[in-house]
Amino acid sequence: MVDALEDFYAIIPAGGIGSRLWPLSRADAPKFLHDLTGSGTSLLRQTWDRLAPLAGDQRIMVVTGRAHRLAVEQQLPGVEDHNVVLESEPKDSTAAIGLAAAILVRREPDVVVGSFAADHVIGDARGFRRSVREAVAAARAGYVTTIGITPTEPAIGFGYIHADGDALGIEGAVTAHAVTGFVEKPDLDTARSYVEQGTYLWNAGMFIARADVLLAEIGRTNPKLLAEIEQLADAWDTSARGAVVDAVWPTLEKIAIDYTVAEPAAAAGRMAVIPGDFDWDDVGDFASLTKLVSGGRTNNLAVLGDNARILADSSTGIVVSHSQRLISLIGVEDIVVVDTPDALLVTTSANAQRVKSVVDALKISGRDDVL
Repeated sequence: MVDALEDFYAIIPAGGIGSRLWPLSRADAPKFLHDLTGSGTSLLRQTWDRLAPLAGDQRIMVVTGRAHRLAVEQQLPGVEDHNVVLESEPKDSTAAIGLAAAILVRREPDVVVGSFAADHVIGDARGFRRSVREAVAAARAGYVTTIGITPTEPAIGFGYIHADGDALGIEGAVTAHAVTGFVEKPDLDTARSYVEQGTYLWNAGMFIARADVLLAEIGRTNPKLLAEIEQLADAWDTSARGAVVDAVWPTLEKIAIDYTVAEPAAAAGRMAVIPGDFDWDDVGDFASLTKLVSGGRTNNLAVLGDNARILADSSTGIVVSHSQRLISLIGVEDIVVVDTPDALLVTTSANAQRVKSVVDALKISGRDDVL
């Protein structure tokens, strides 16, 4: 491909069930396997299509659960068998991304890796690729690099990157600045102040670095976890893989890469950020999905689902229909209705974040049959 970066390898962590999108998203059919944009392709496939011009089809690694292997390979027929890394159980992003980086650095010592979630929506693929190219240039210079999204509103559902550090003057990465810190999801007043200051970006969870640099950062904060990741990677392309995975994987600490790499690297001055002006959405709940499907038109009723049967009068919000039921709405505003053959959710956009508590309650009650 003309635009491919020769030393770049993309990693797609495809895990998590998207519990705030239950009952649409389930353990056996997680968010990344769904078409949530009406494009006819899943979020995973859209992620692949964004990355292929940068890395090439043969340089994209997917990290996913064993249960999802068949679905992933069906949706991504171009993925190489040796580029599918299967997790026996979820161990969060440090293990997933760290293992992929450790496998790749053994195959290609100077490789630059970039991790991009399988379940995000980006409309401006060209703008995204411009930012990734800058991030790769910063990574070549030795920085752990992230792409922060320029906020369009004081969102409280995202973490923020504080990007008031110096411009780094890196050739090929003219917009790169030092990261001075990461902030968890703020309250509304704090989010407003971040947007007004203009030095805060949404944290989209994209990380780009030389593989050896990324692994060194993990080792600084969690040497035991790094040693276990290295043990797995040593065996990965050998006949010993199965036995080593069975012995080591259950012992891995479950911890996000934000805590093992991003925050410590920022504190030490080793973190760079590229401001991304492209549209981005992590589709984190049904309020976000409503905006996405309706194009931001709050006076409409958005409908998602093949052959949905909906009658609506003076109603707004979203209906997701995965059954053959006729759904009738009269005079309800900002409603969320998700209808599946074995579970029905009715809430409002304002309460969309609370859907996760339903999932937690179902787990506690042992109702795994609907999870």
